[in-house]
Amino acid sequence: MELLGRSVTKAQRQEQVPFAKDFLRSTDGAAPLARLLQGGRGGEVRLKLFLTITMMATRKPHDISRPPSPAYWARMLGVTGEPPARRVADALHWLDREGFIRLTPRKGTLPLITLLTPQSSGRPGLDYERPIERGERWISLPLTLWTKGWIIDLPATSLALIMVIRDVQQGRDAARYVPGDERTMYGLSADTWTRARRDLERRNLLEVKRVPQGGEFDYRRMRNLYRIRLEQLGELSPAEHELPARADTV
Repeated sequence: MELLGRSVTKAQRQEQVPFAKDFLRSTDGAAPLARLLQGGRGGEVRLKLFLTITMMATRKPHDISRPPSPAYWARMLGVTGEPPARRVADALHWLDREGFIRLTPRKGTLPLITLLTPQSSGRPGLDYERPIERGERWISLPLTLWTKGWIIDLPATSLALIMVIRDVQQGRDAARYVPGDERTMYGLSADTWTRARRDLERRNLLEVKRVPQGGEFDYRRMRNLYRIRLEQLGELSPAEHELPARADTV
C-alpha cells in the first residue's frame, strides 16, 4: 500500500485515470483489453502493469524515465508465484512486443518505459495521447483503485469487467443493460464475464438488477442491469489486511 501510494503521489493525478473507448471494444479483431487478458496467469500481471503505467505516465512524452525494477513492480502490485520479478519482466516484454508500451534500452540502467496507445490485434501501437486530446470518448478509473489497494486484490478479469460496465453506464450512475451484440465487441468470453460478475458481486462492487424485458405482461423474460458501485471502491480493499503476508512471500 505504501509503494502504491508513492506512485500515485508522484503521478500528481487528481481523481481519475482515463481510457479510450477503443481500448475496451473493437469490431475488427480483439480489443486491447481482451488481448491483455489472454494467456492465463500472464494476463493477470500484464493488465495490472499496463493500468498502473497509464496511471503513472501523466505528462508528455508519457514515459517513465526512472522506472521501478521488476522486483519493485512485483512488491507494489502484490505479484506472487515463482519468481515474481521474472513474471513482471516477461509481462513488460510482452507489452513492448504487442505495442502497449515501448521499452528503450539504456546503458547501465533500466529501459525507459514509454506509454503507447494500443490498437486491436495485428496493429502496432501509436504514440500516446490522452483520449480527450484525440477527441475520443473515454471512461475513467478512480485513483482509489490504487490508493485503496484494489489493484492488488482484484483479479484481472474483475478489473476488466469494471471497465466494461463503466463503458456501458456511459458516465451515469444508473444500472444499464448490455445487449448481446454490444457485449461481443468487448471480447470477453461468457465464462470470464460470469466469473468476474460473481467476484464483483461478492465484494459488493457490482449491483445487478433483474428486470422484466418487454411489456408488463411479458414477465417471464428477464434481463440484467449492471451498475459499478464506485462508492465501494472508495473503501479499503481487503488487500490492506493481507499485504504483510503477501510481502513475505514475494
